[in-house]
Amino acid sequence: MKLKIAFAGFRHGHIFSLYDKVLRNPALELTAVCEEDETASLLPTRPDIKLTDRDFDEMLRHADCDIVAIGDYYAKRGSLAVRALKAGKHVIADKPLCTSLAELDEIGHLAETSGCKVGCMYELRSVPNFATARELIRGGTLGKITQIQFGGQHPLMRGSRPAWYFEPGKHGGTINDIASHAVDIIPWLTGLEISGTVAARTWQAFDSGCDCFNDAAQFMLTLSNGCGVLGDVSYSAPDSIGFSMPTYWRFDIWGTGGMIEFNCSDKHVKAYLKSRKDVTLIAPPAQAPMDYLESFLRDIAGDPVDLTTQVVLQSTRRTLEIQKAADCA
Repeated sequence: MKLKIAFAGFRHGHIFSLYDKVLRNPALELTAVCEEDETASLLPTRPDIKLTDRDFDEMLRHADCDIVAIGDYYAKRGSLAVRALKAGKHVIADKPLCTSLAELDEIGHLAETSGCKVGCMYELRSVPNFATARELIRGGTLGKITQIQFGGQHPLMRGSRPAWYFEPGKHGGTINDIASHAVDIIPWLTGLEISGTVAARTWQAFDSGCDCFNDAAQFMLTLSNGCGVLGDVSYSAPDSIGFSMPTYWRFDIWGTGGMIEFNCSDKHVKAYLKSRKDVTLIAPPAQAPMDYLESFLRDIAGDPVDLTTQVVLQSTRRTLEIQKAADCA
């Protein structure tokens, strides 16, 4: 029997990729599409998507759905998730899931008491190079992991960014916006937990026209084995190049047995190992890794997966804690 899914909010372009995945998935049936702010929505860019509802709570009351997919502006997502869970619906959201720890606490409590599952669009898990890196690290090729450095720099493209990015109270911070991918992927790659935030900072480096939006963000973390992590998730990539920079989700990971370098666009992982005098290019596995949607559906079914509701909630919590450290710096 198919699971029925409804969409709520189209305020960021990421949600369209989930919508398209749903249409291609034979296990899912689309039953409703809700947008409460049509004037600010990105729906006009997708004329193939037909609106069925203009009130979220009304949709929850009448729509035949098992799952609610959320793509509204960041600071609204938490409240939508809470209301969906209270209505007995599973929730899958674009990242970030929410923008406050209080919201996350309520989401976690509702998920636990209702048995409903919570998913998030953590797309890096399905990048082949990341699966290769995980095999190398988990297989012991690098020995003890000692240092990680990564860049997730994005282009701002202010002319095409949703206007709410630059409206007070709607964005929630650049770390919570972008770093959620890295906070999710690092434990998945290494098997190590993020144990603490050493330092975090956001500031305005480029977009001098908006006082409420800090476009630069850096932080330092420690992992459970003492490994140090340095990350930069600023909106610093030139708009003219966009997402084609080699530093876009590039990771350098060192261990006692050598280091690896990879990003989300190259066709291989570069390995510099103590056992060899030259660089080794390692191709990704033939089978694509499981993506976030399949993991979510298997979590609902009770099947064992790496990306569970608890992992989503933990990754969200860690990201919000790093953002809070930056806000309080």
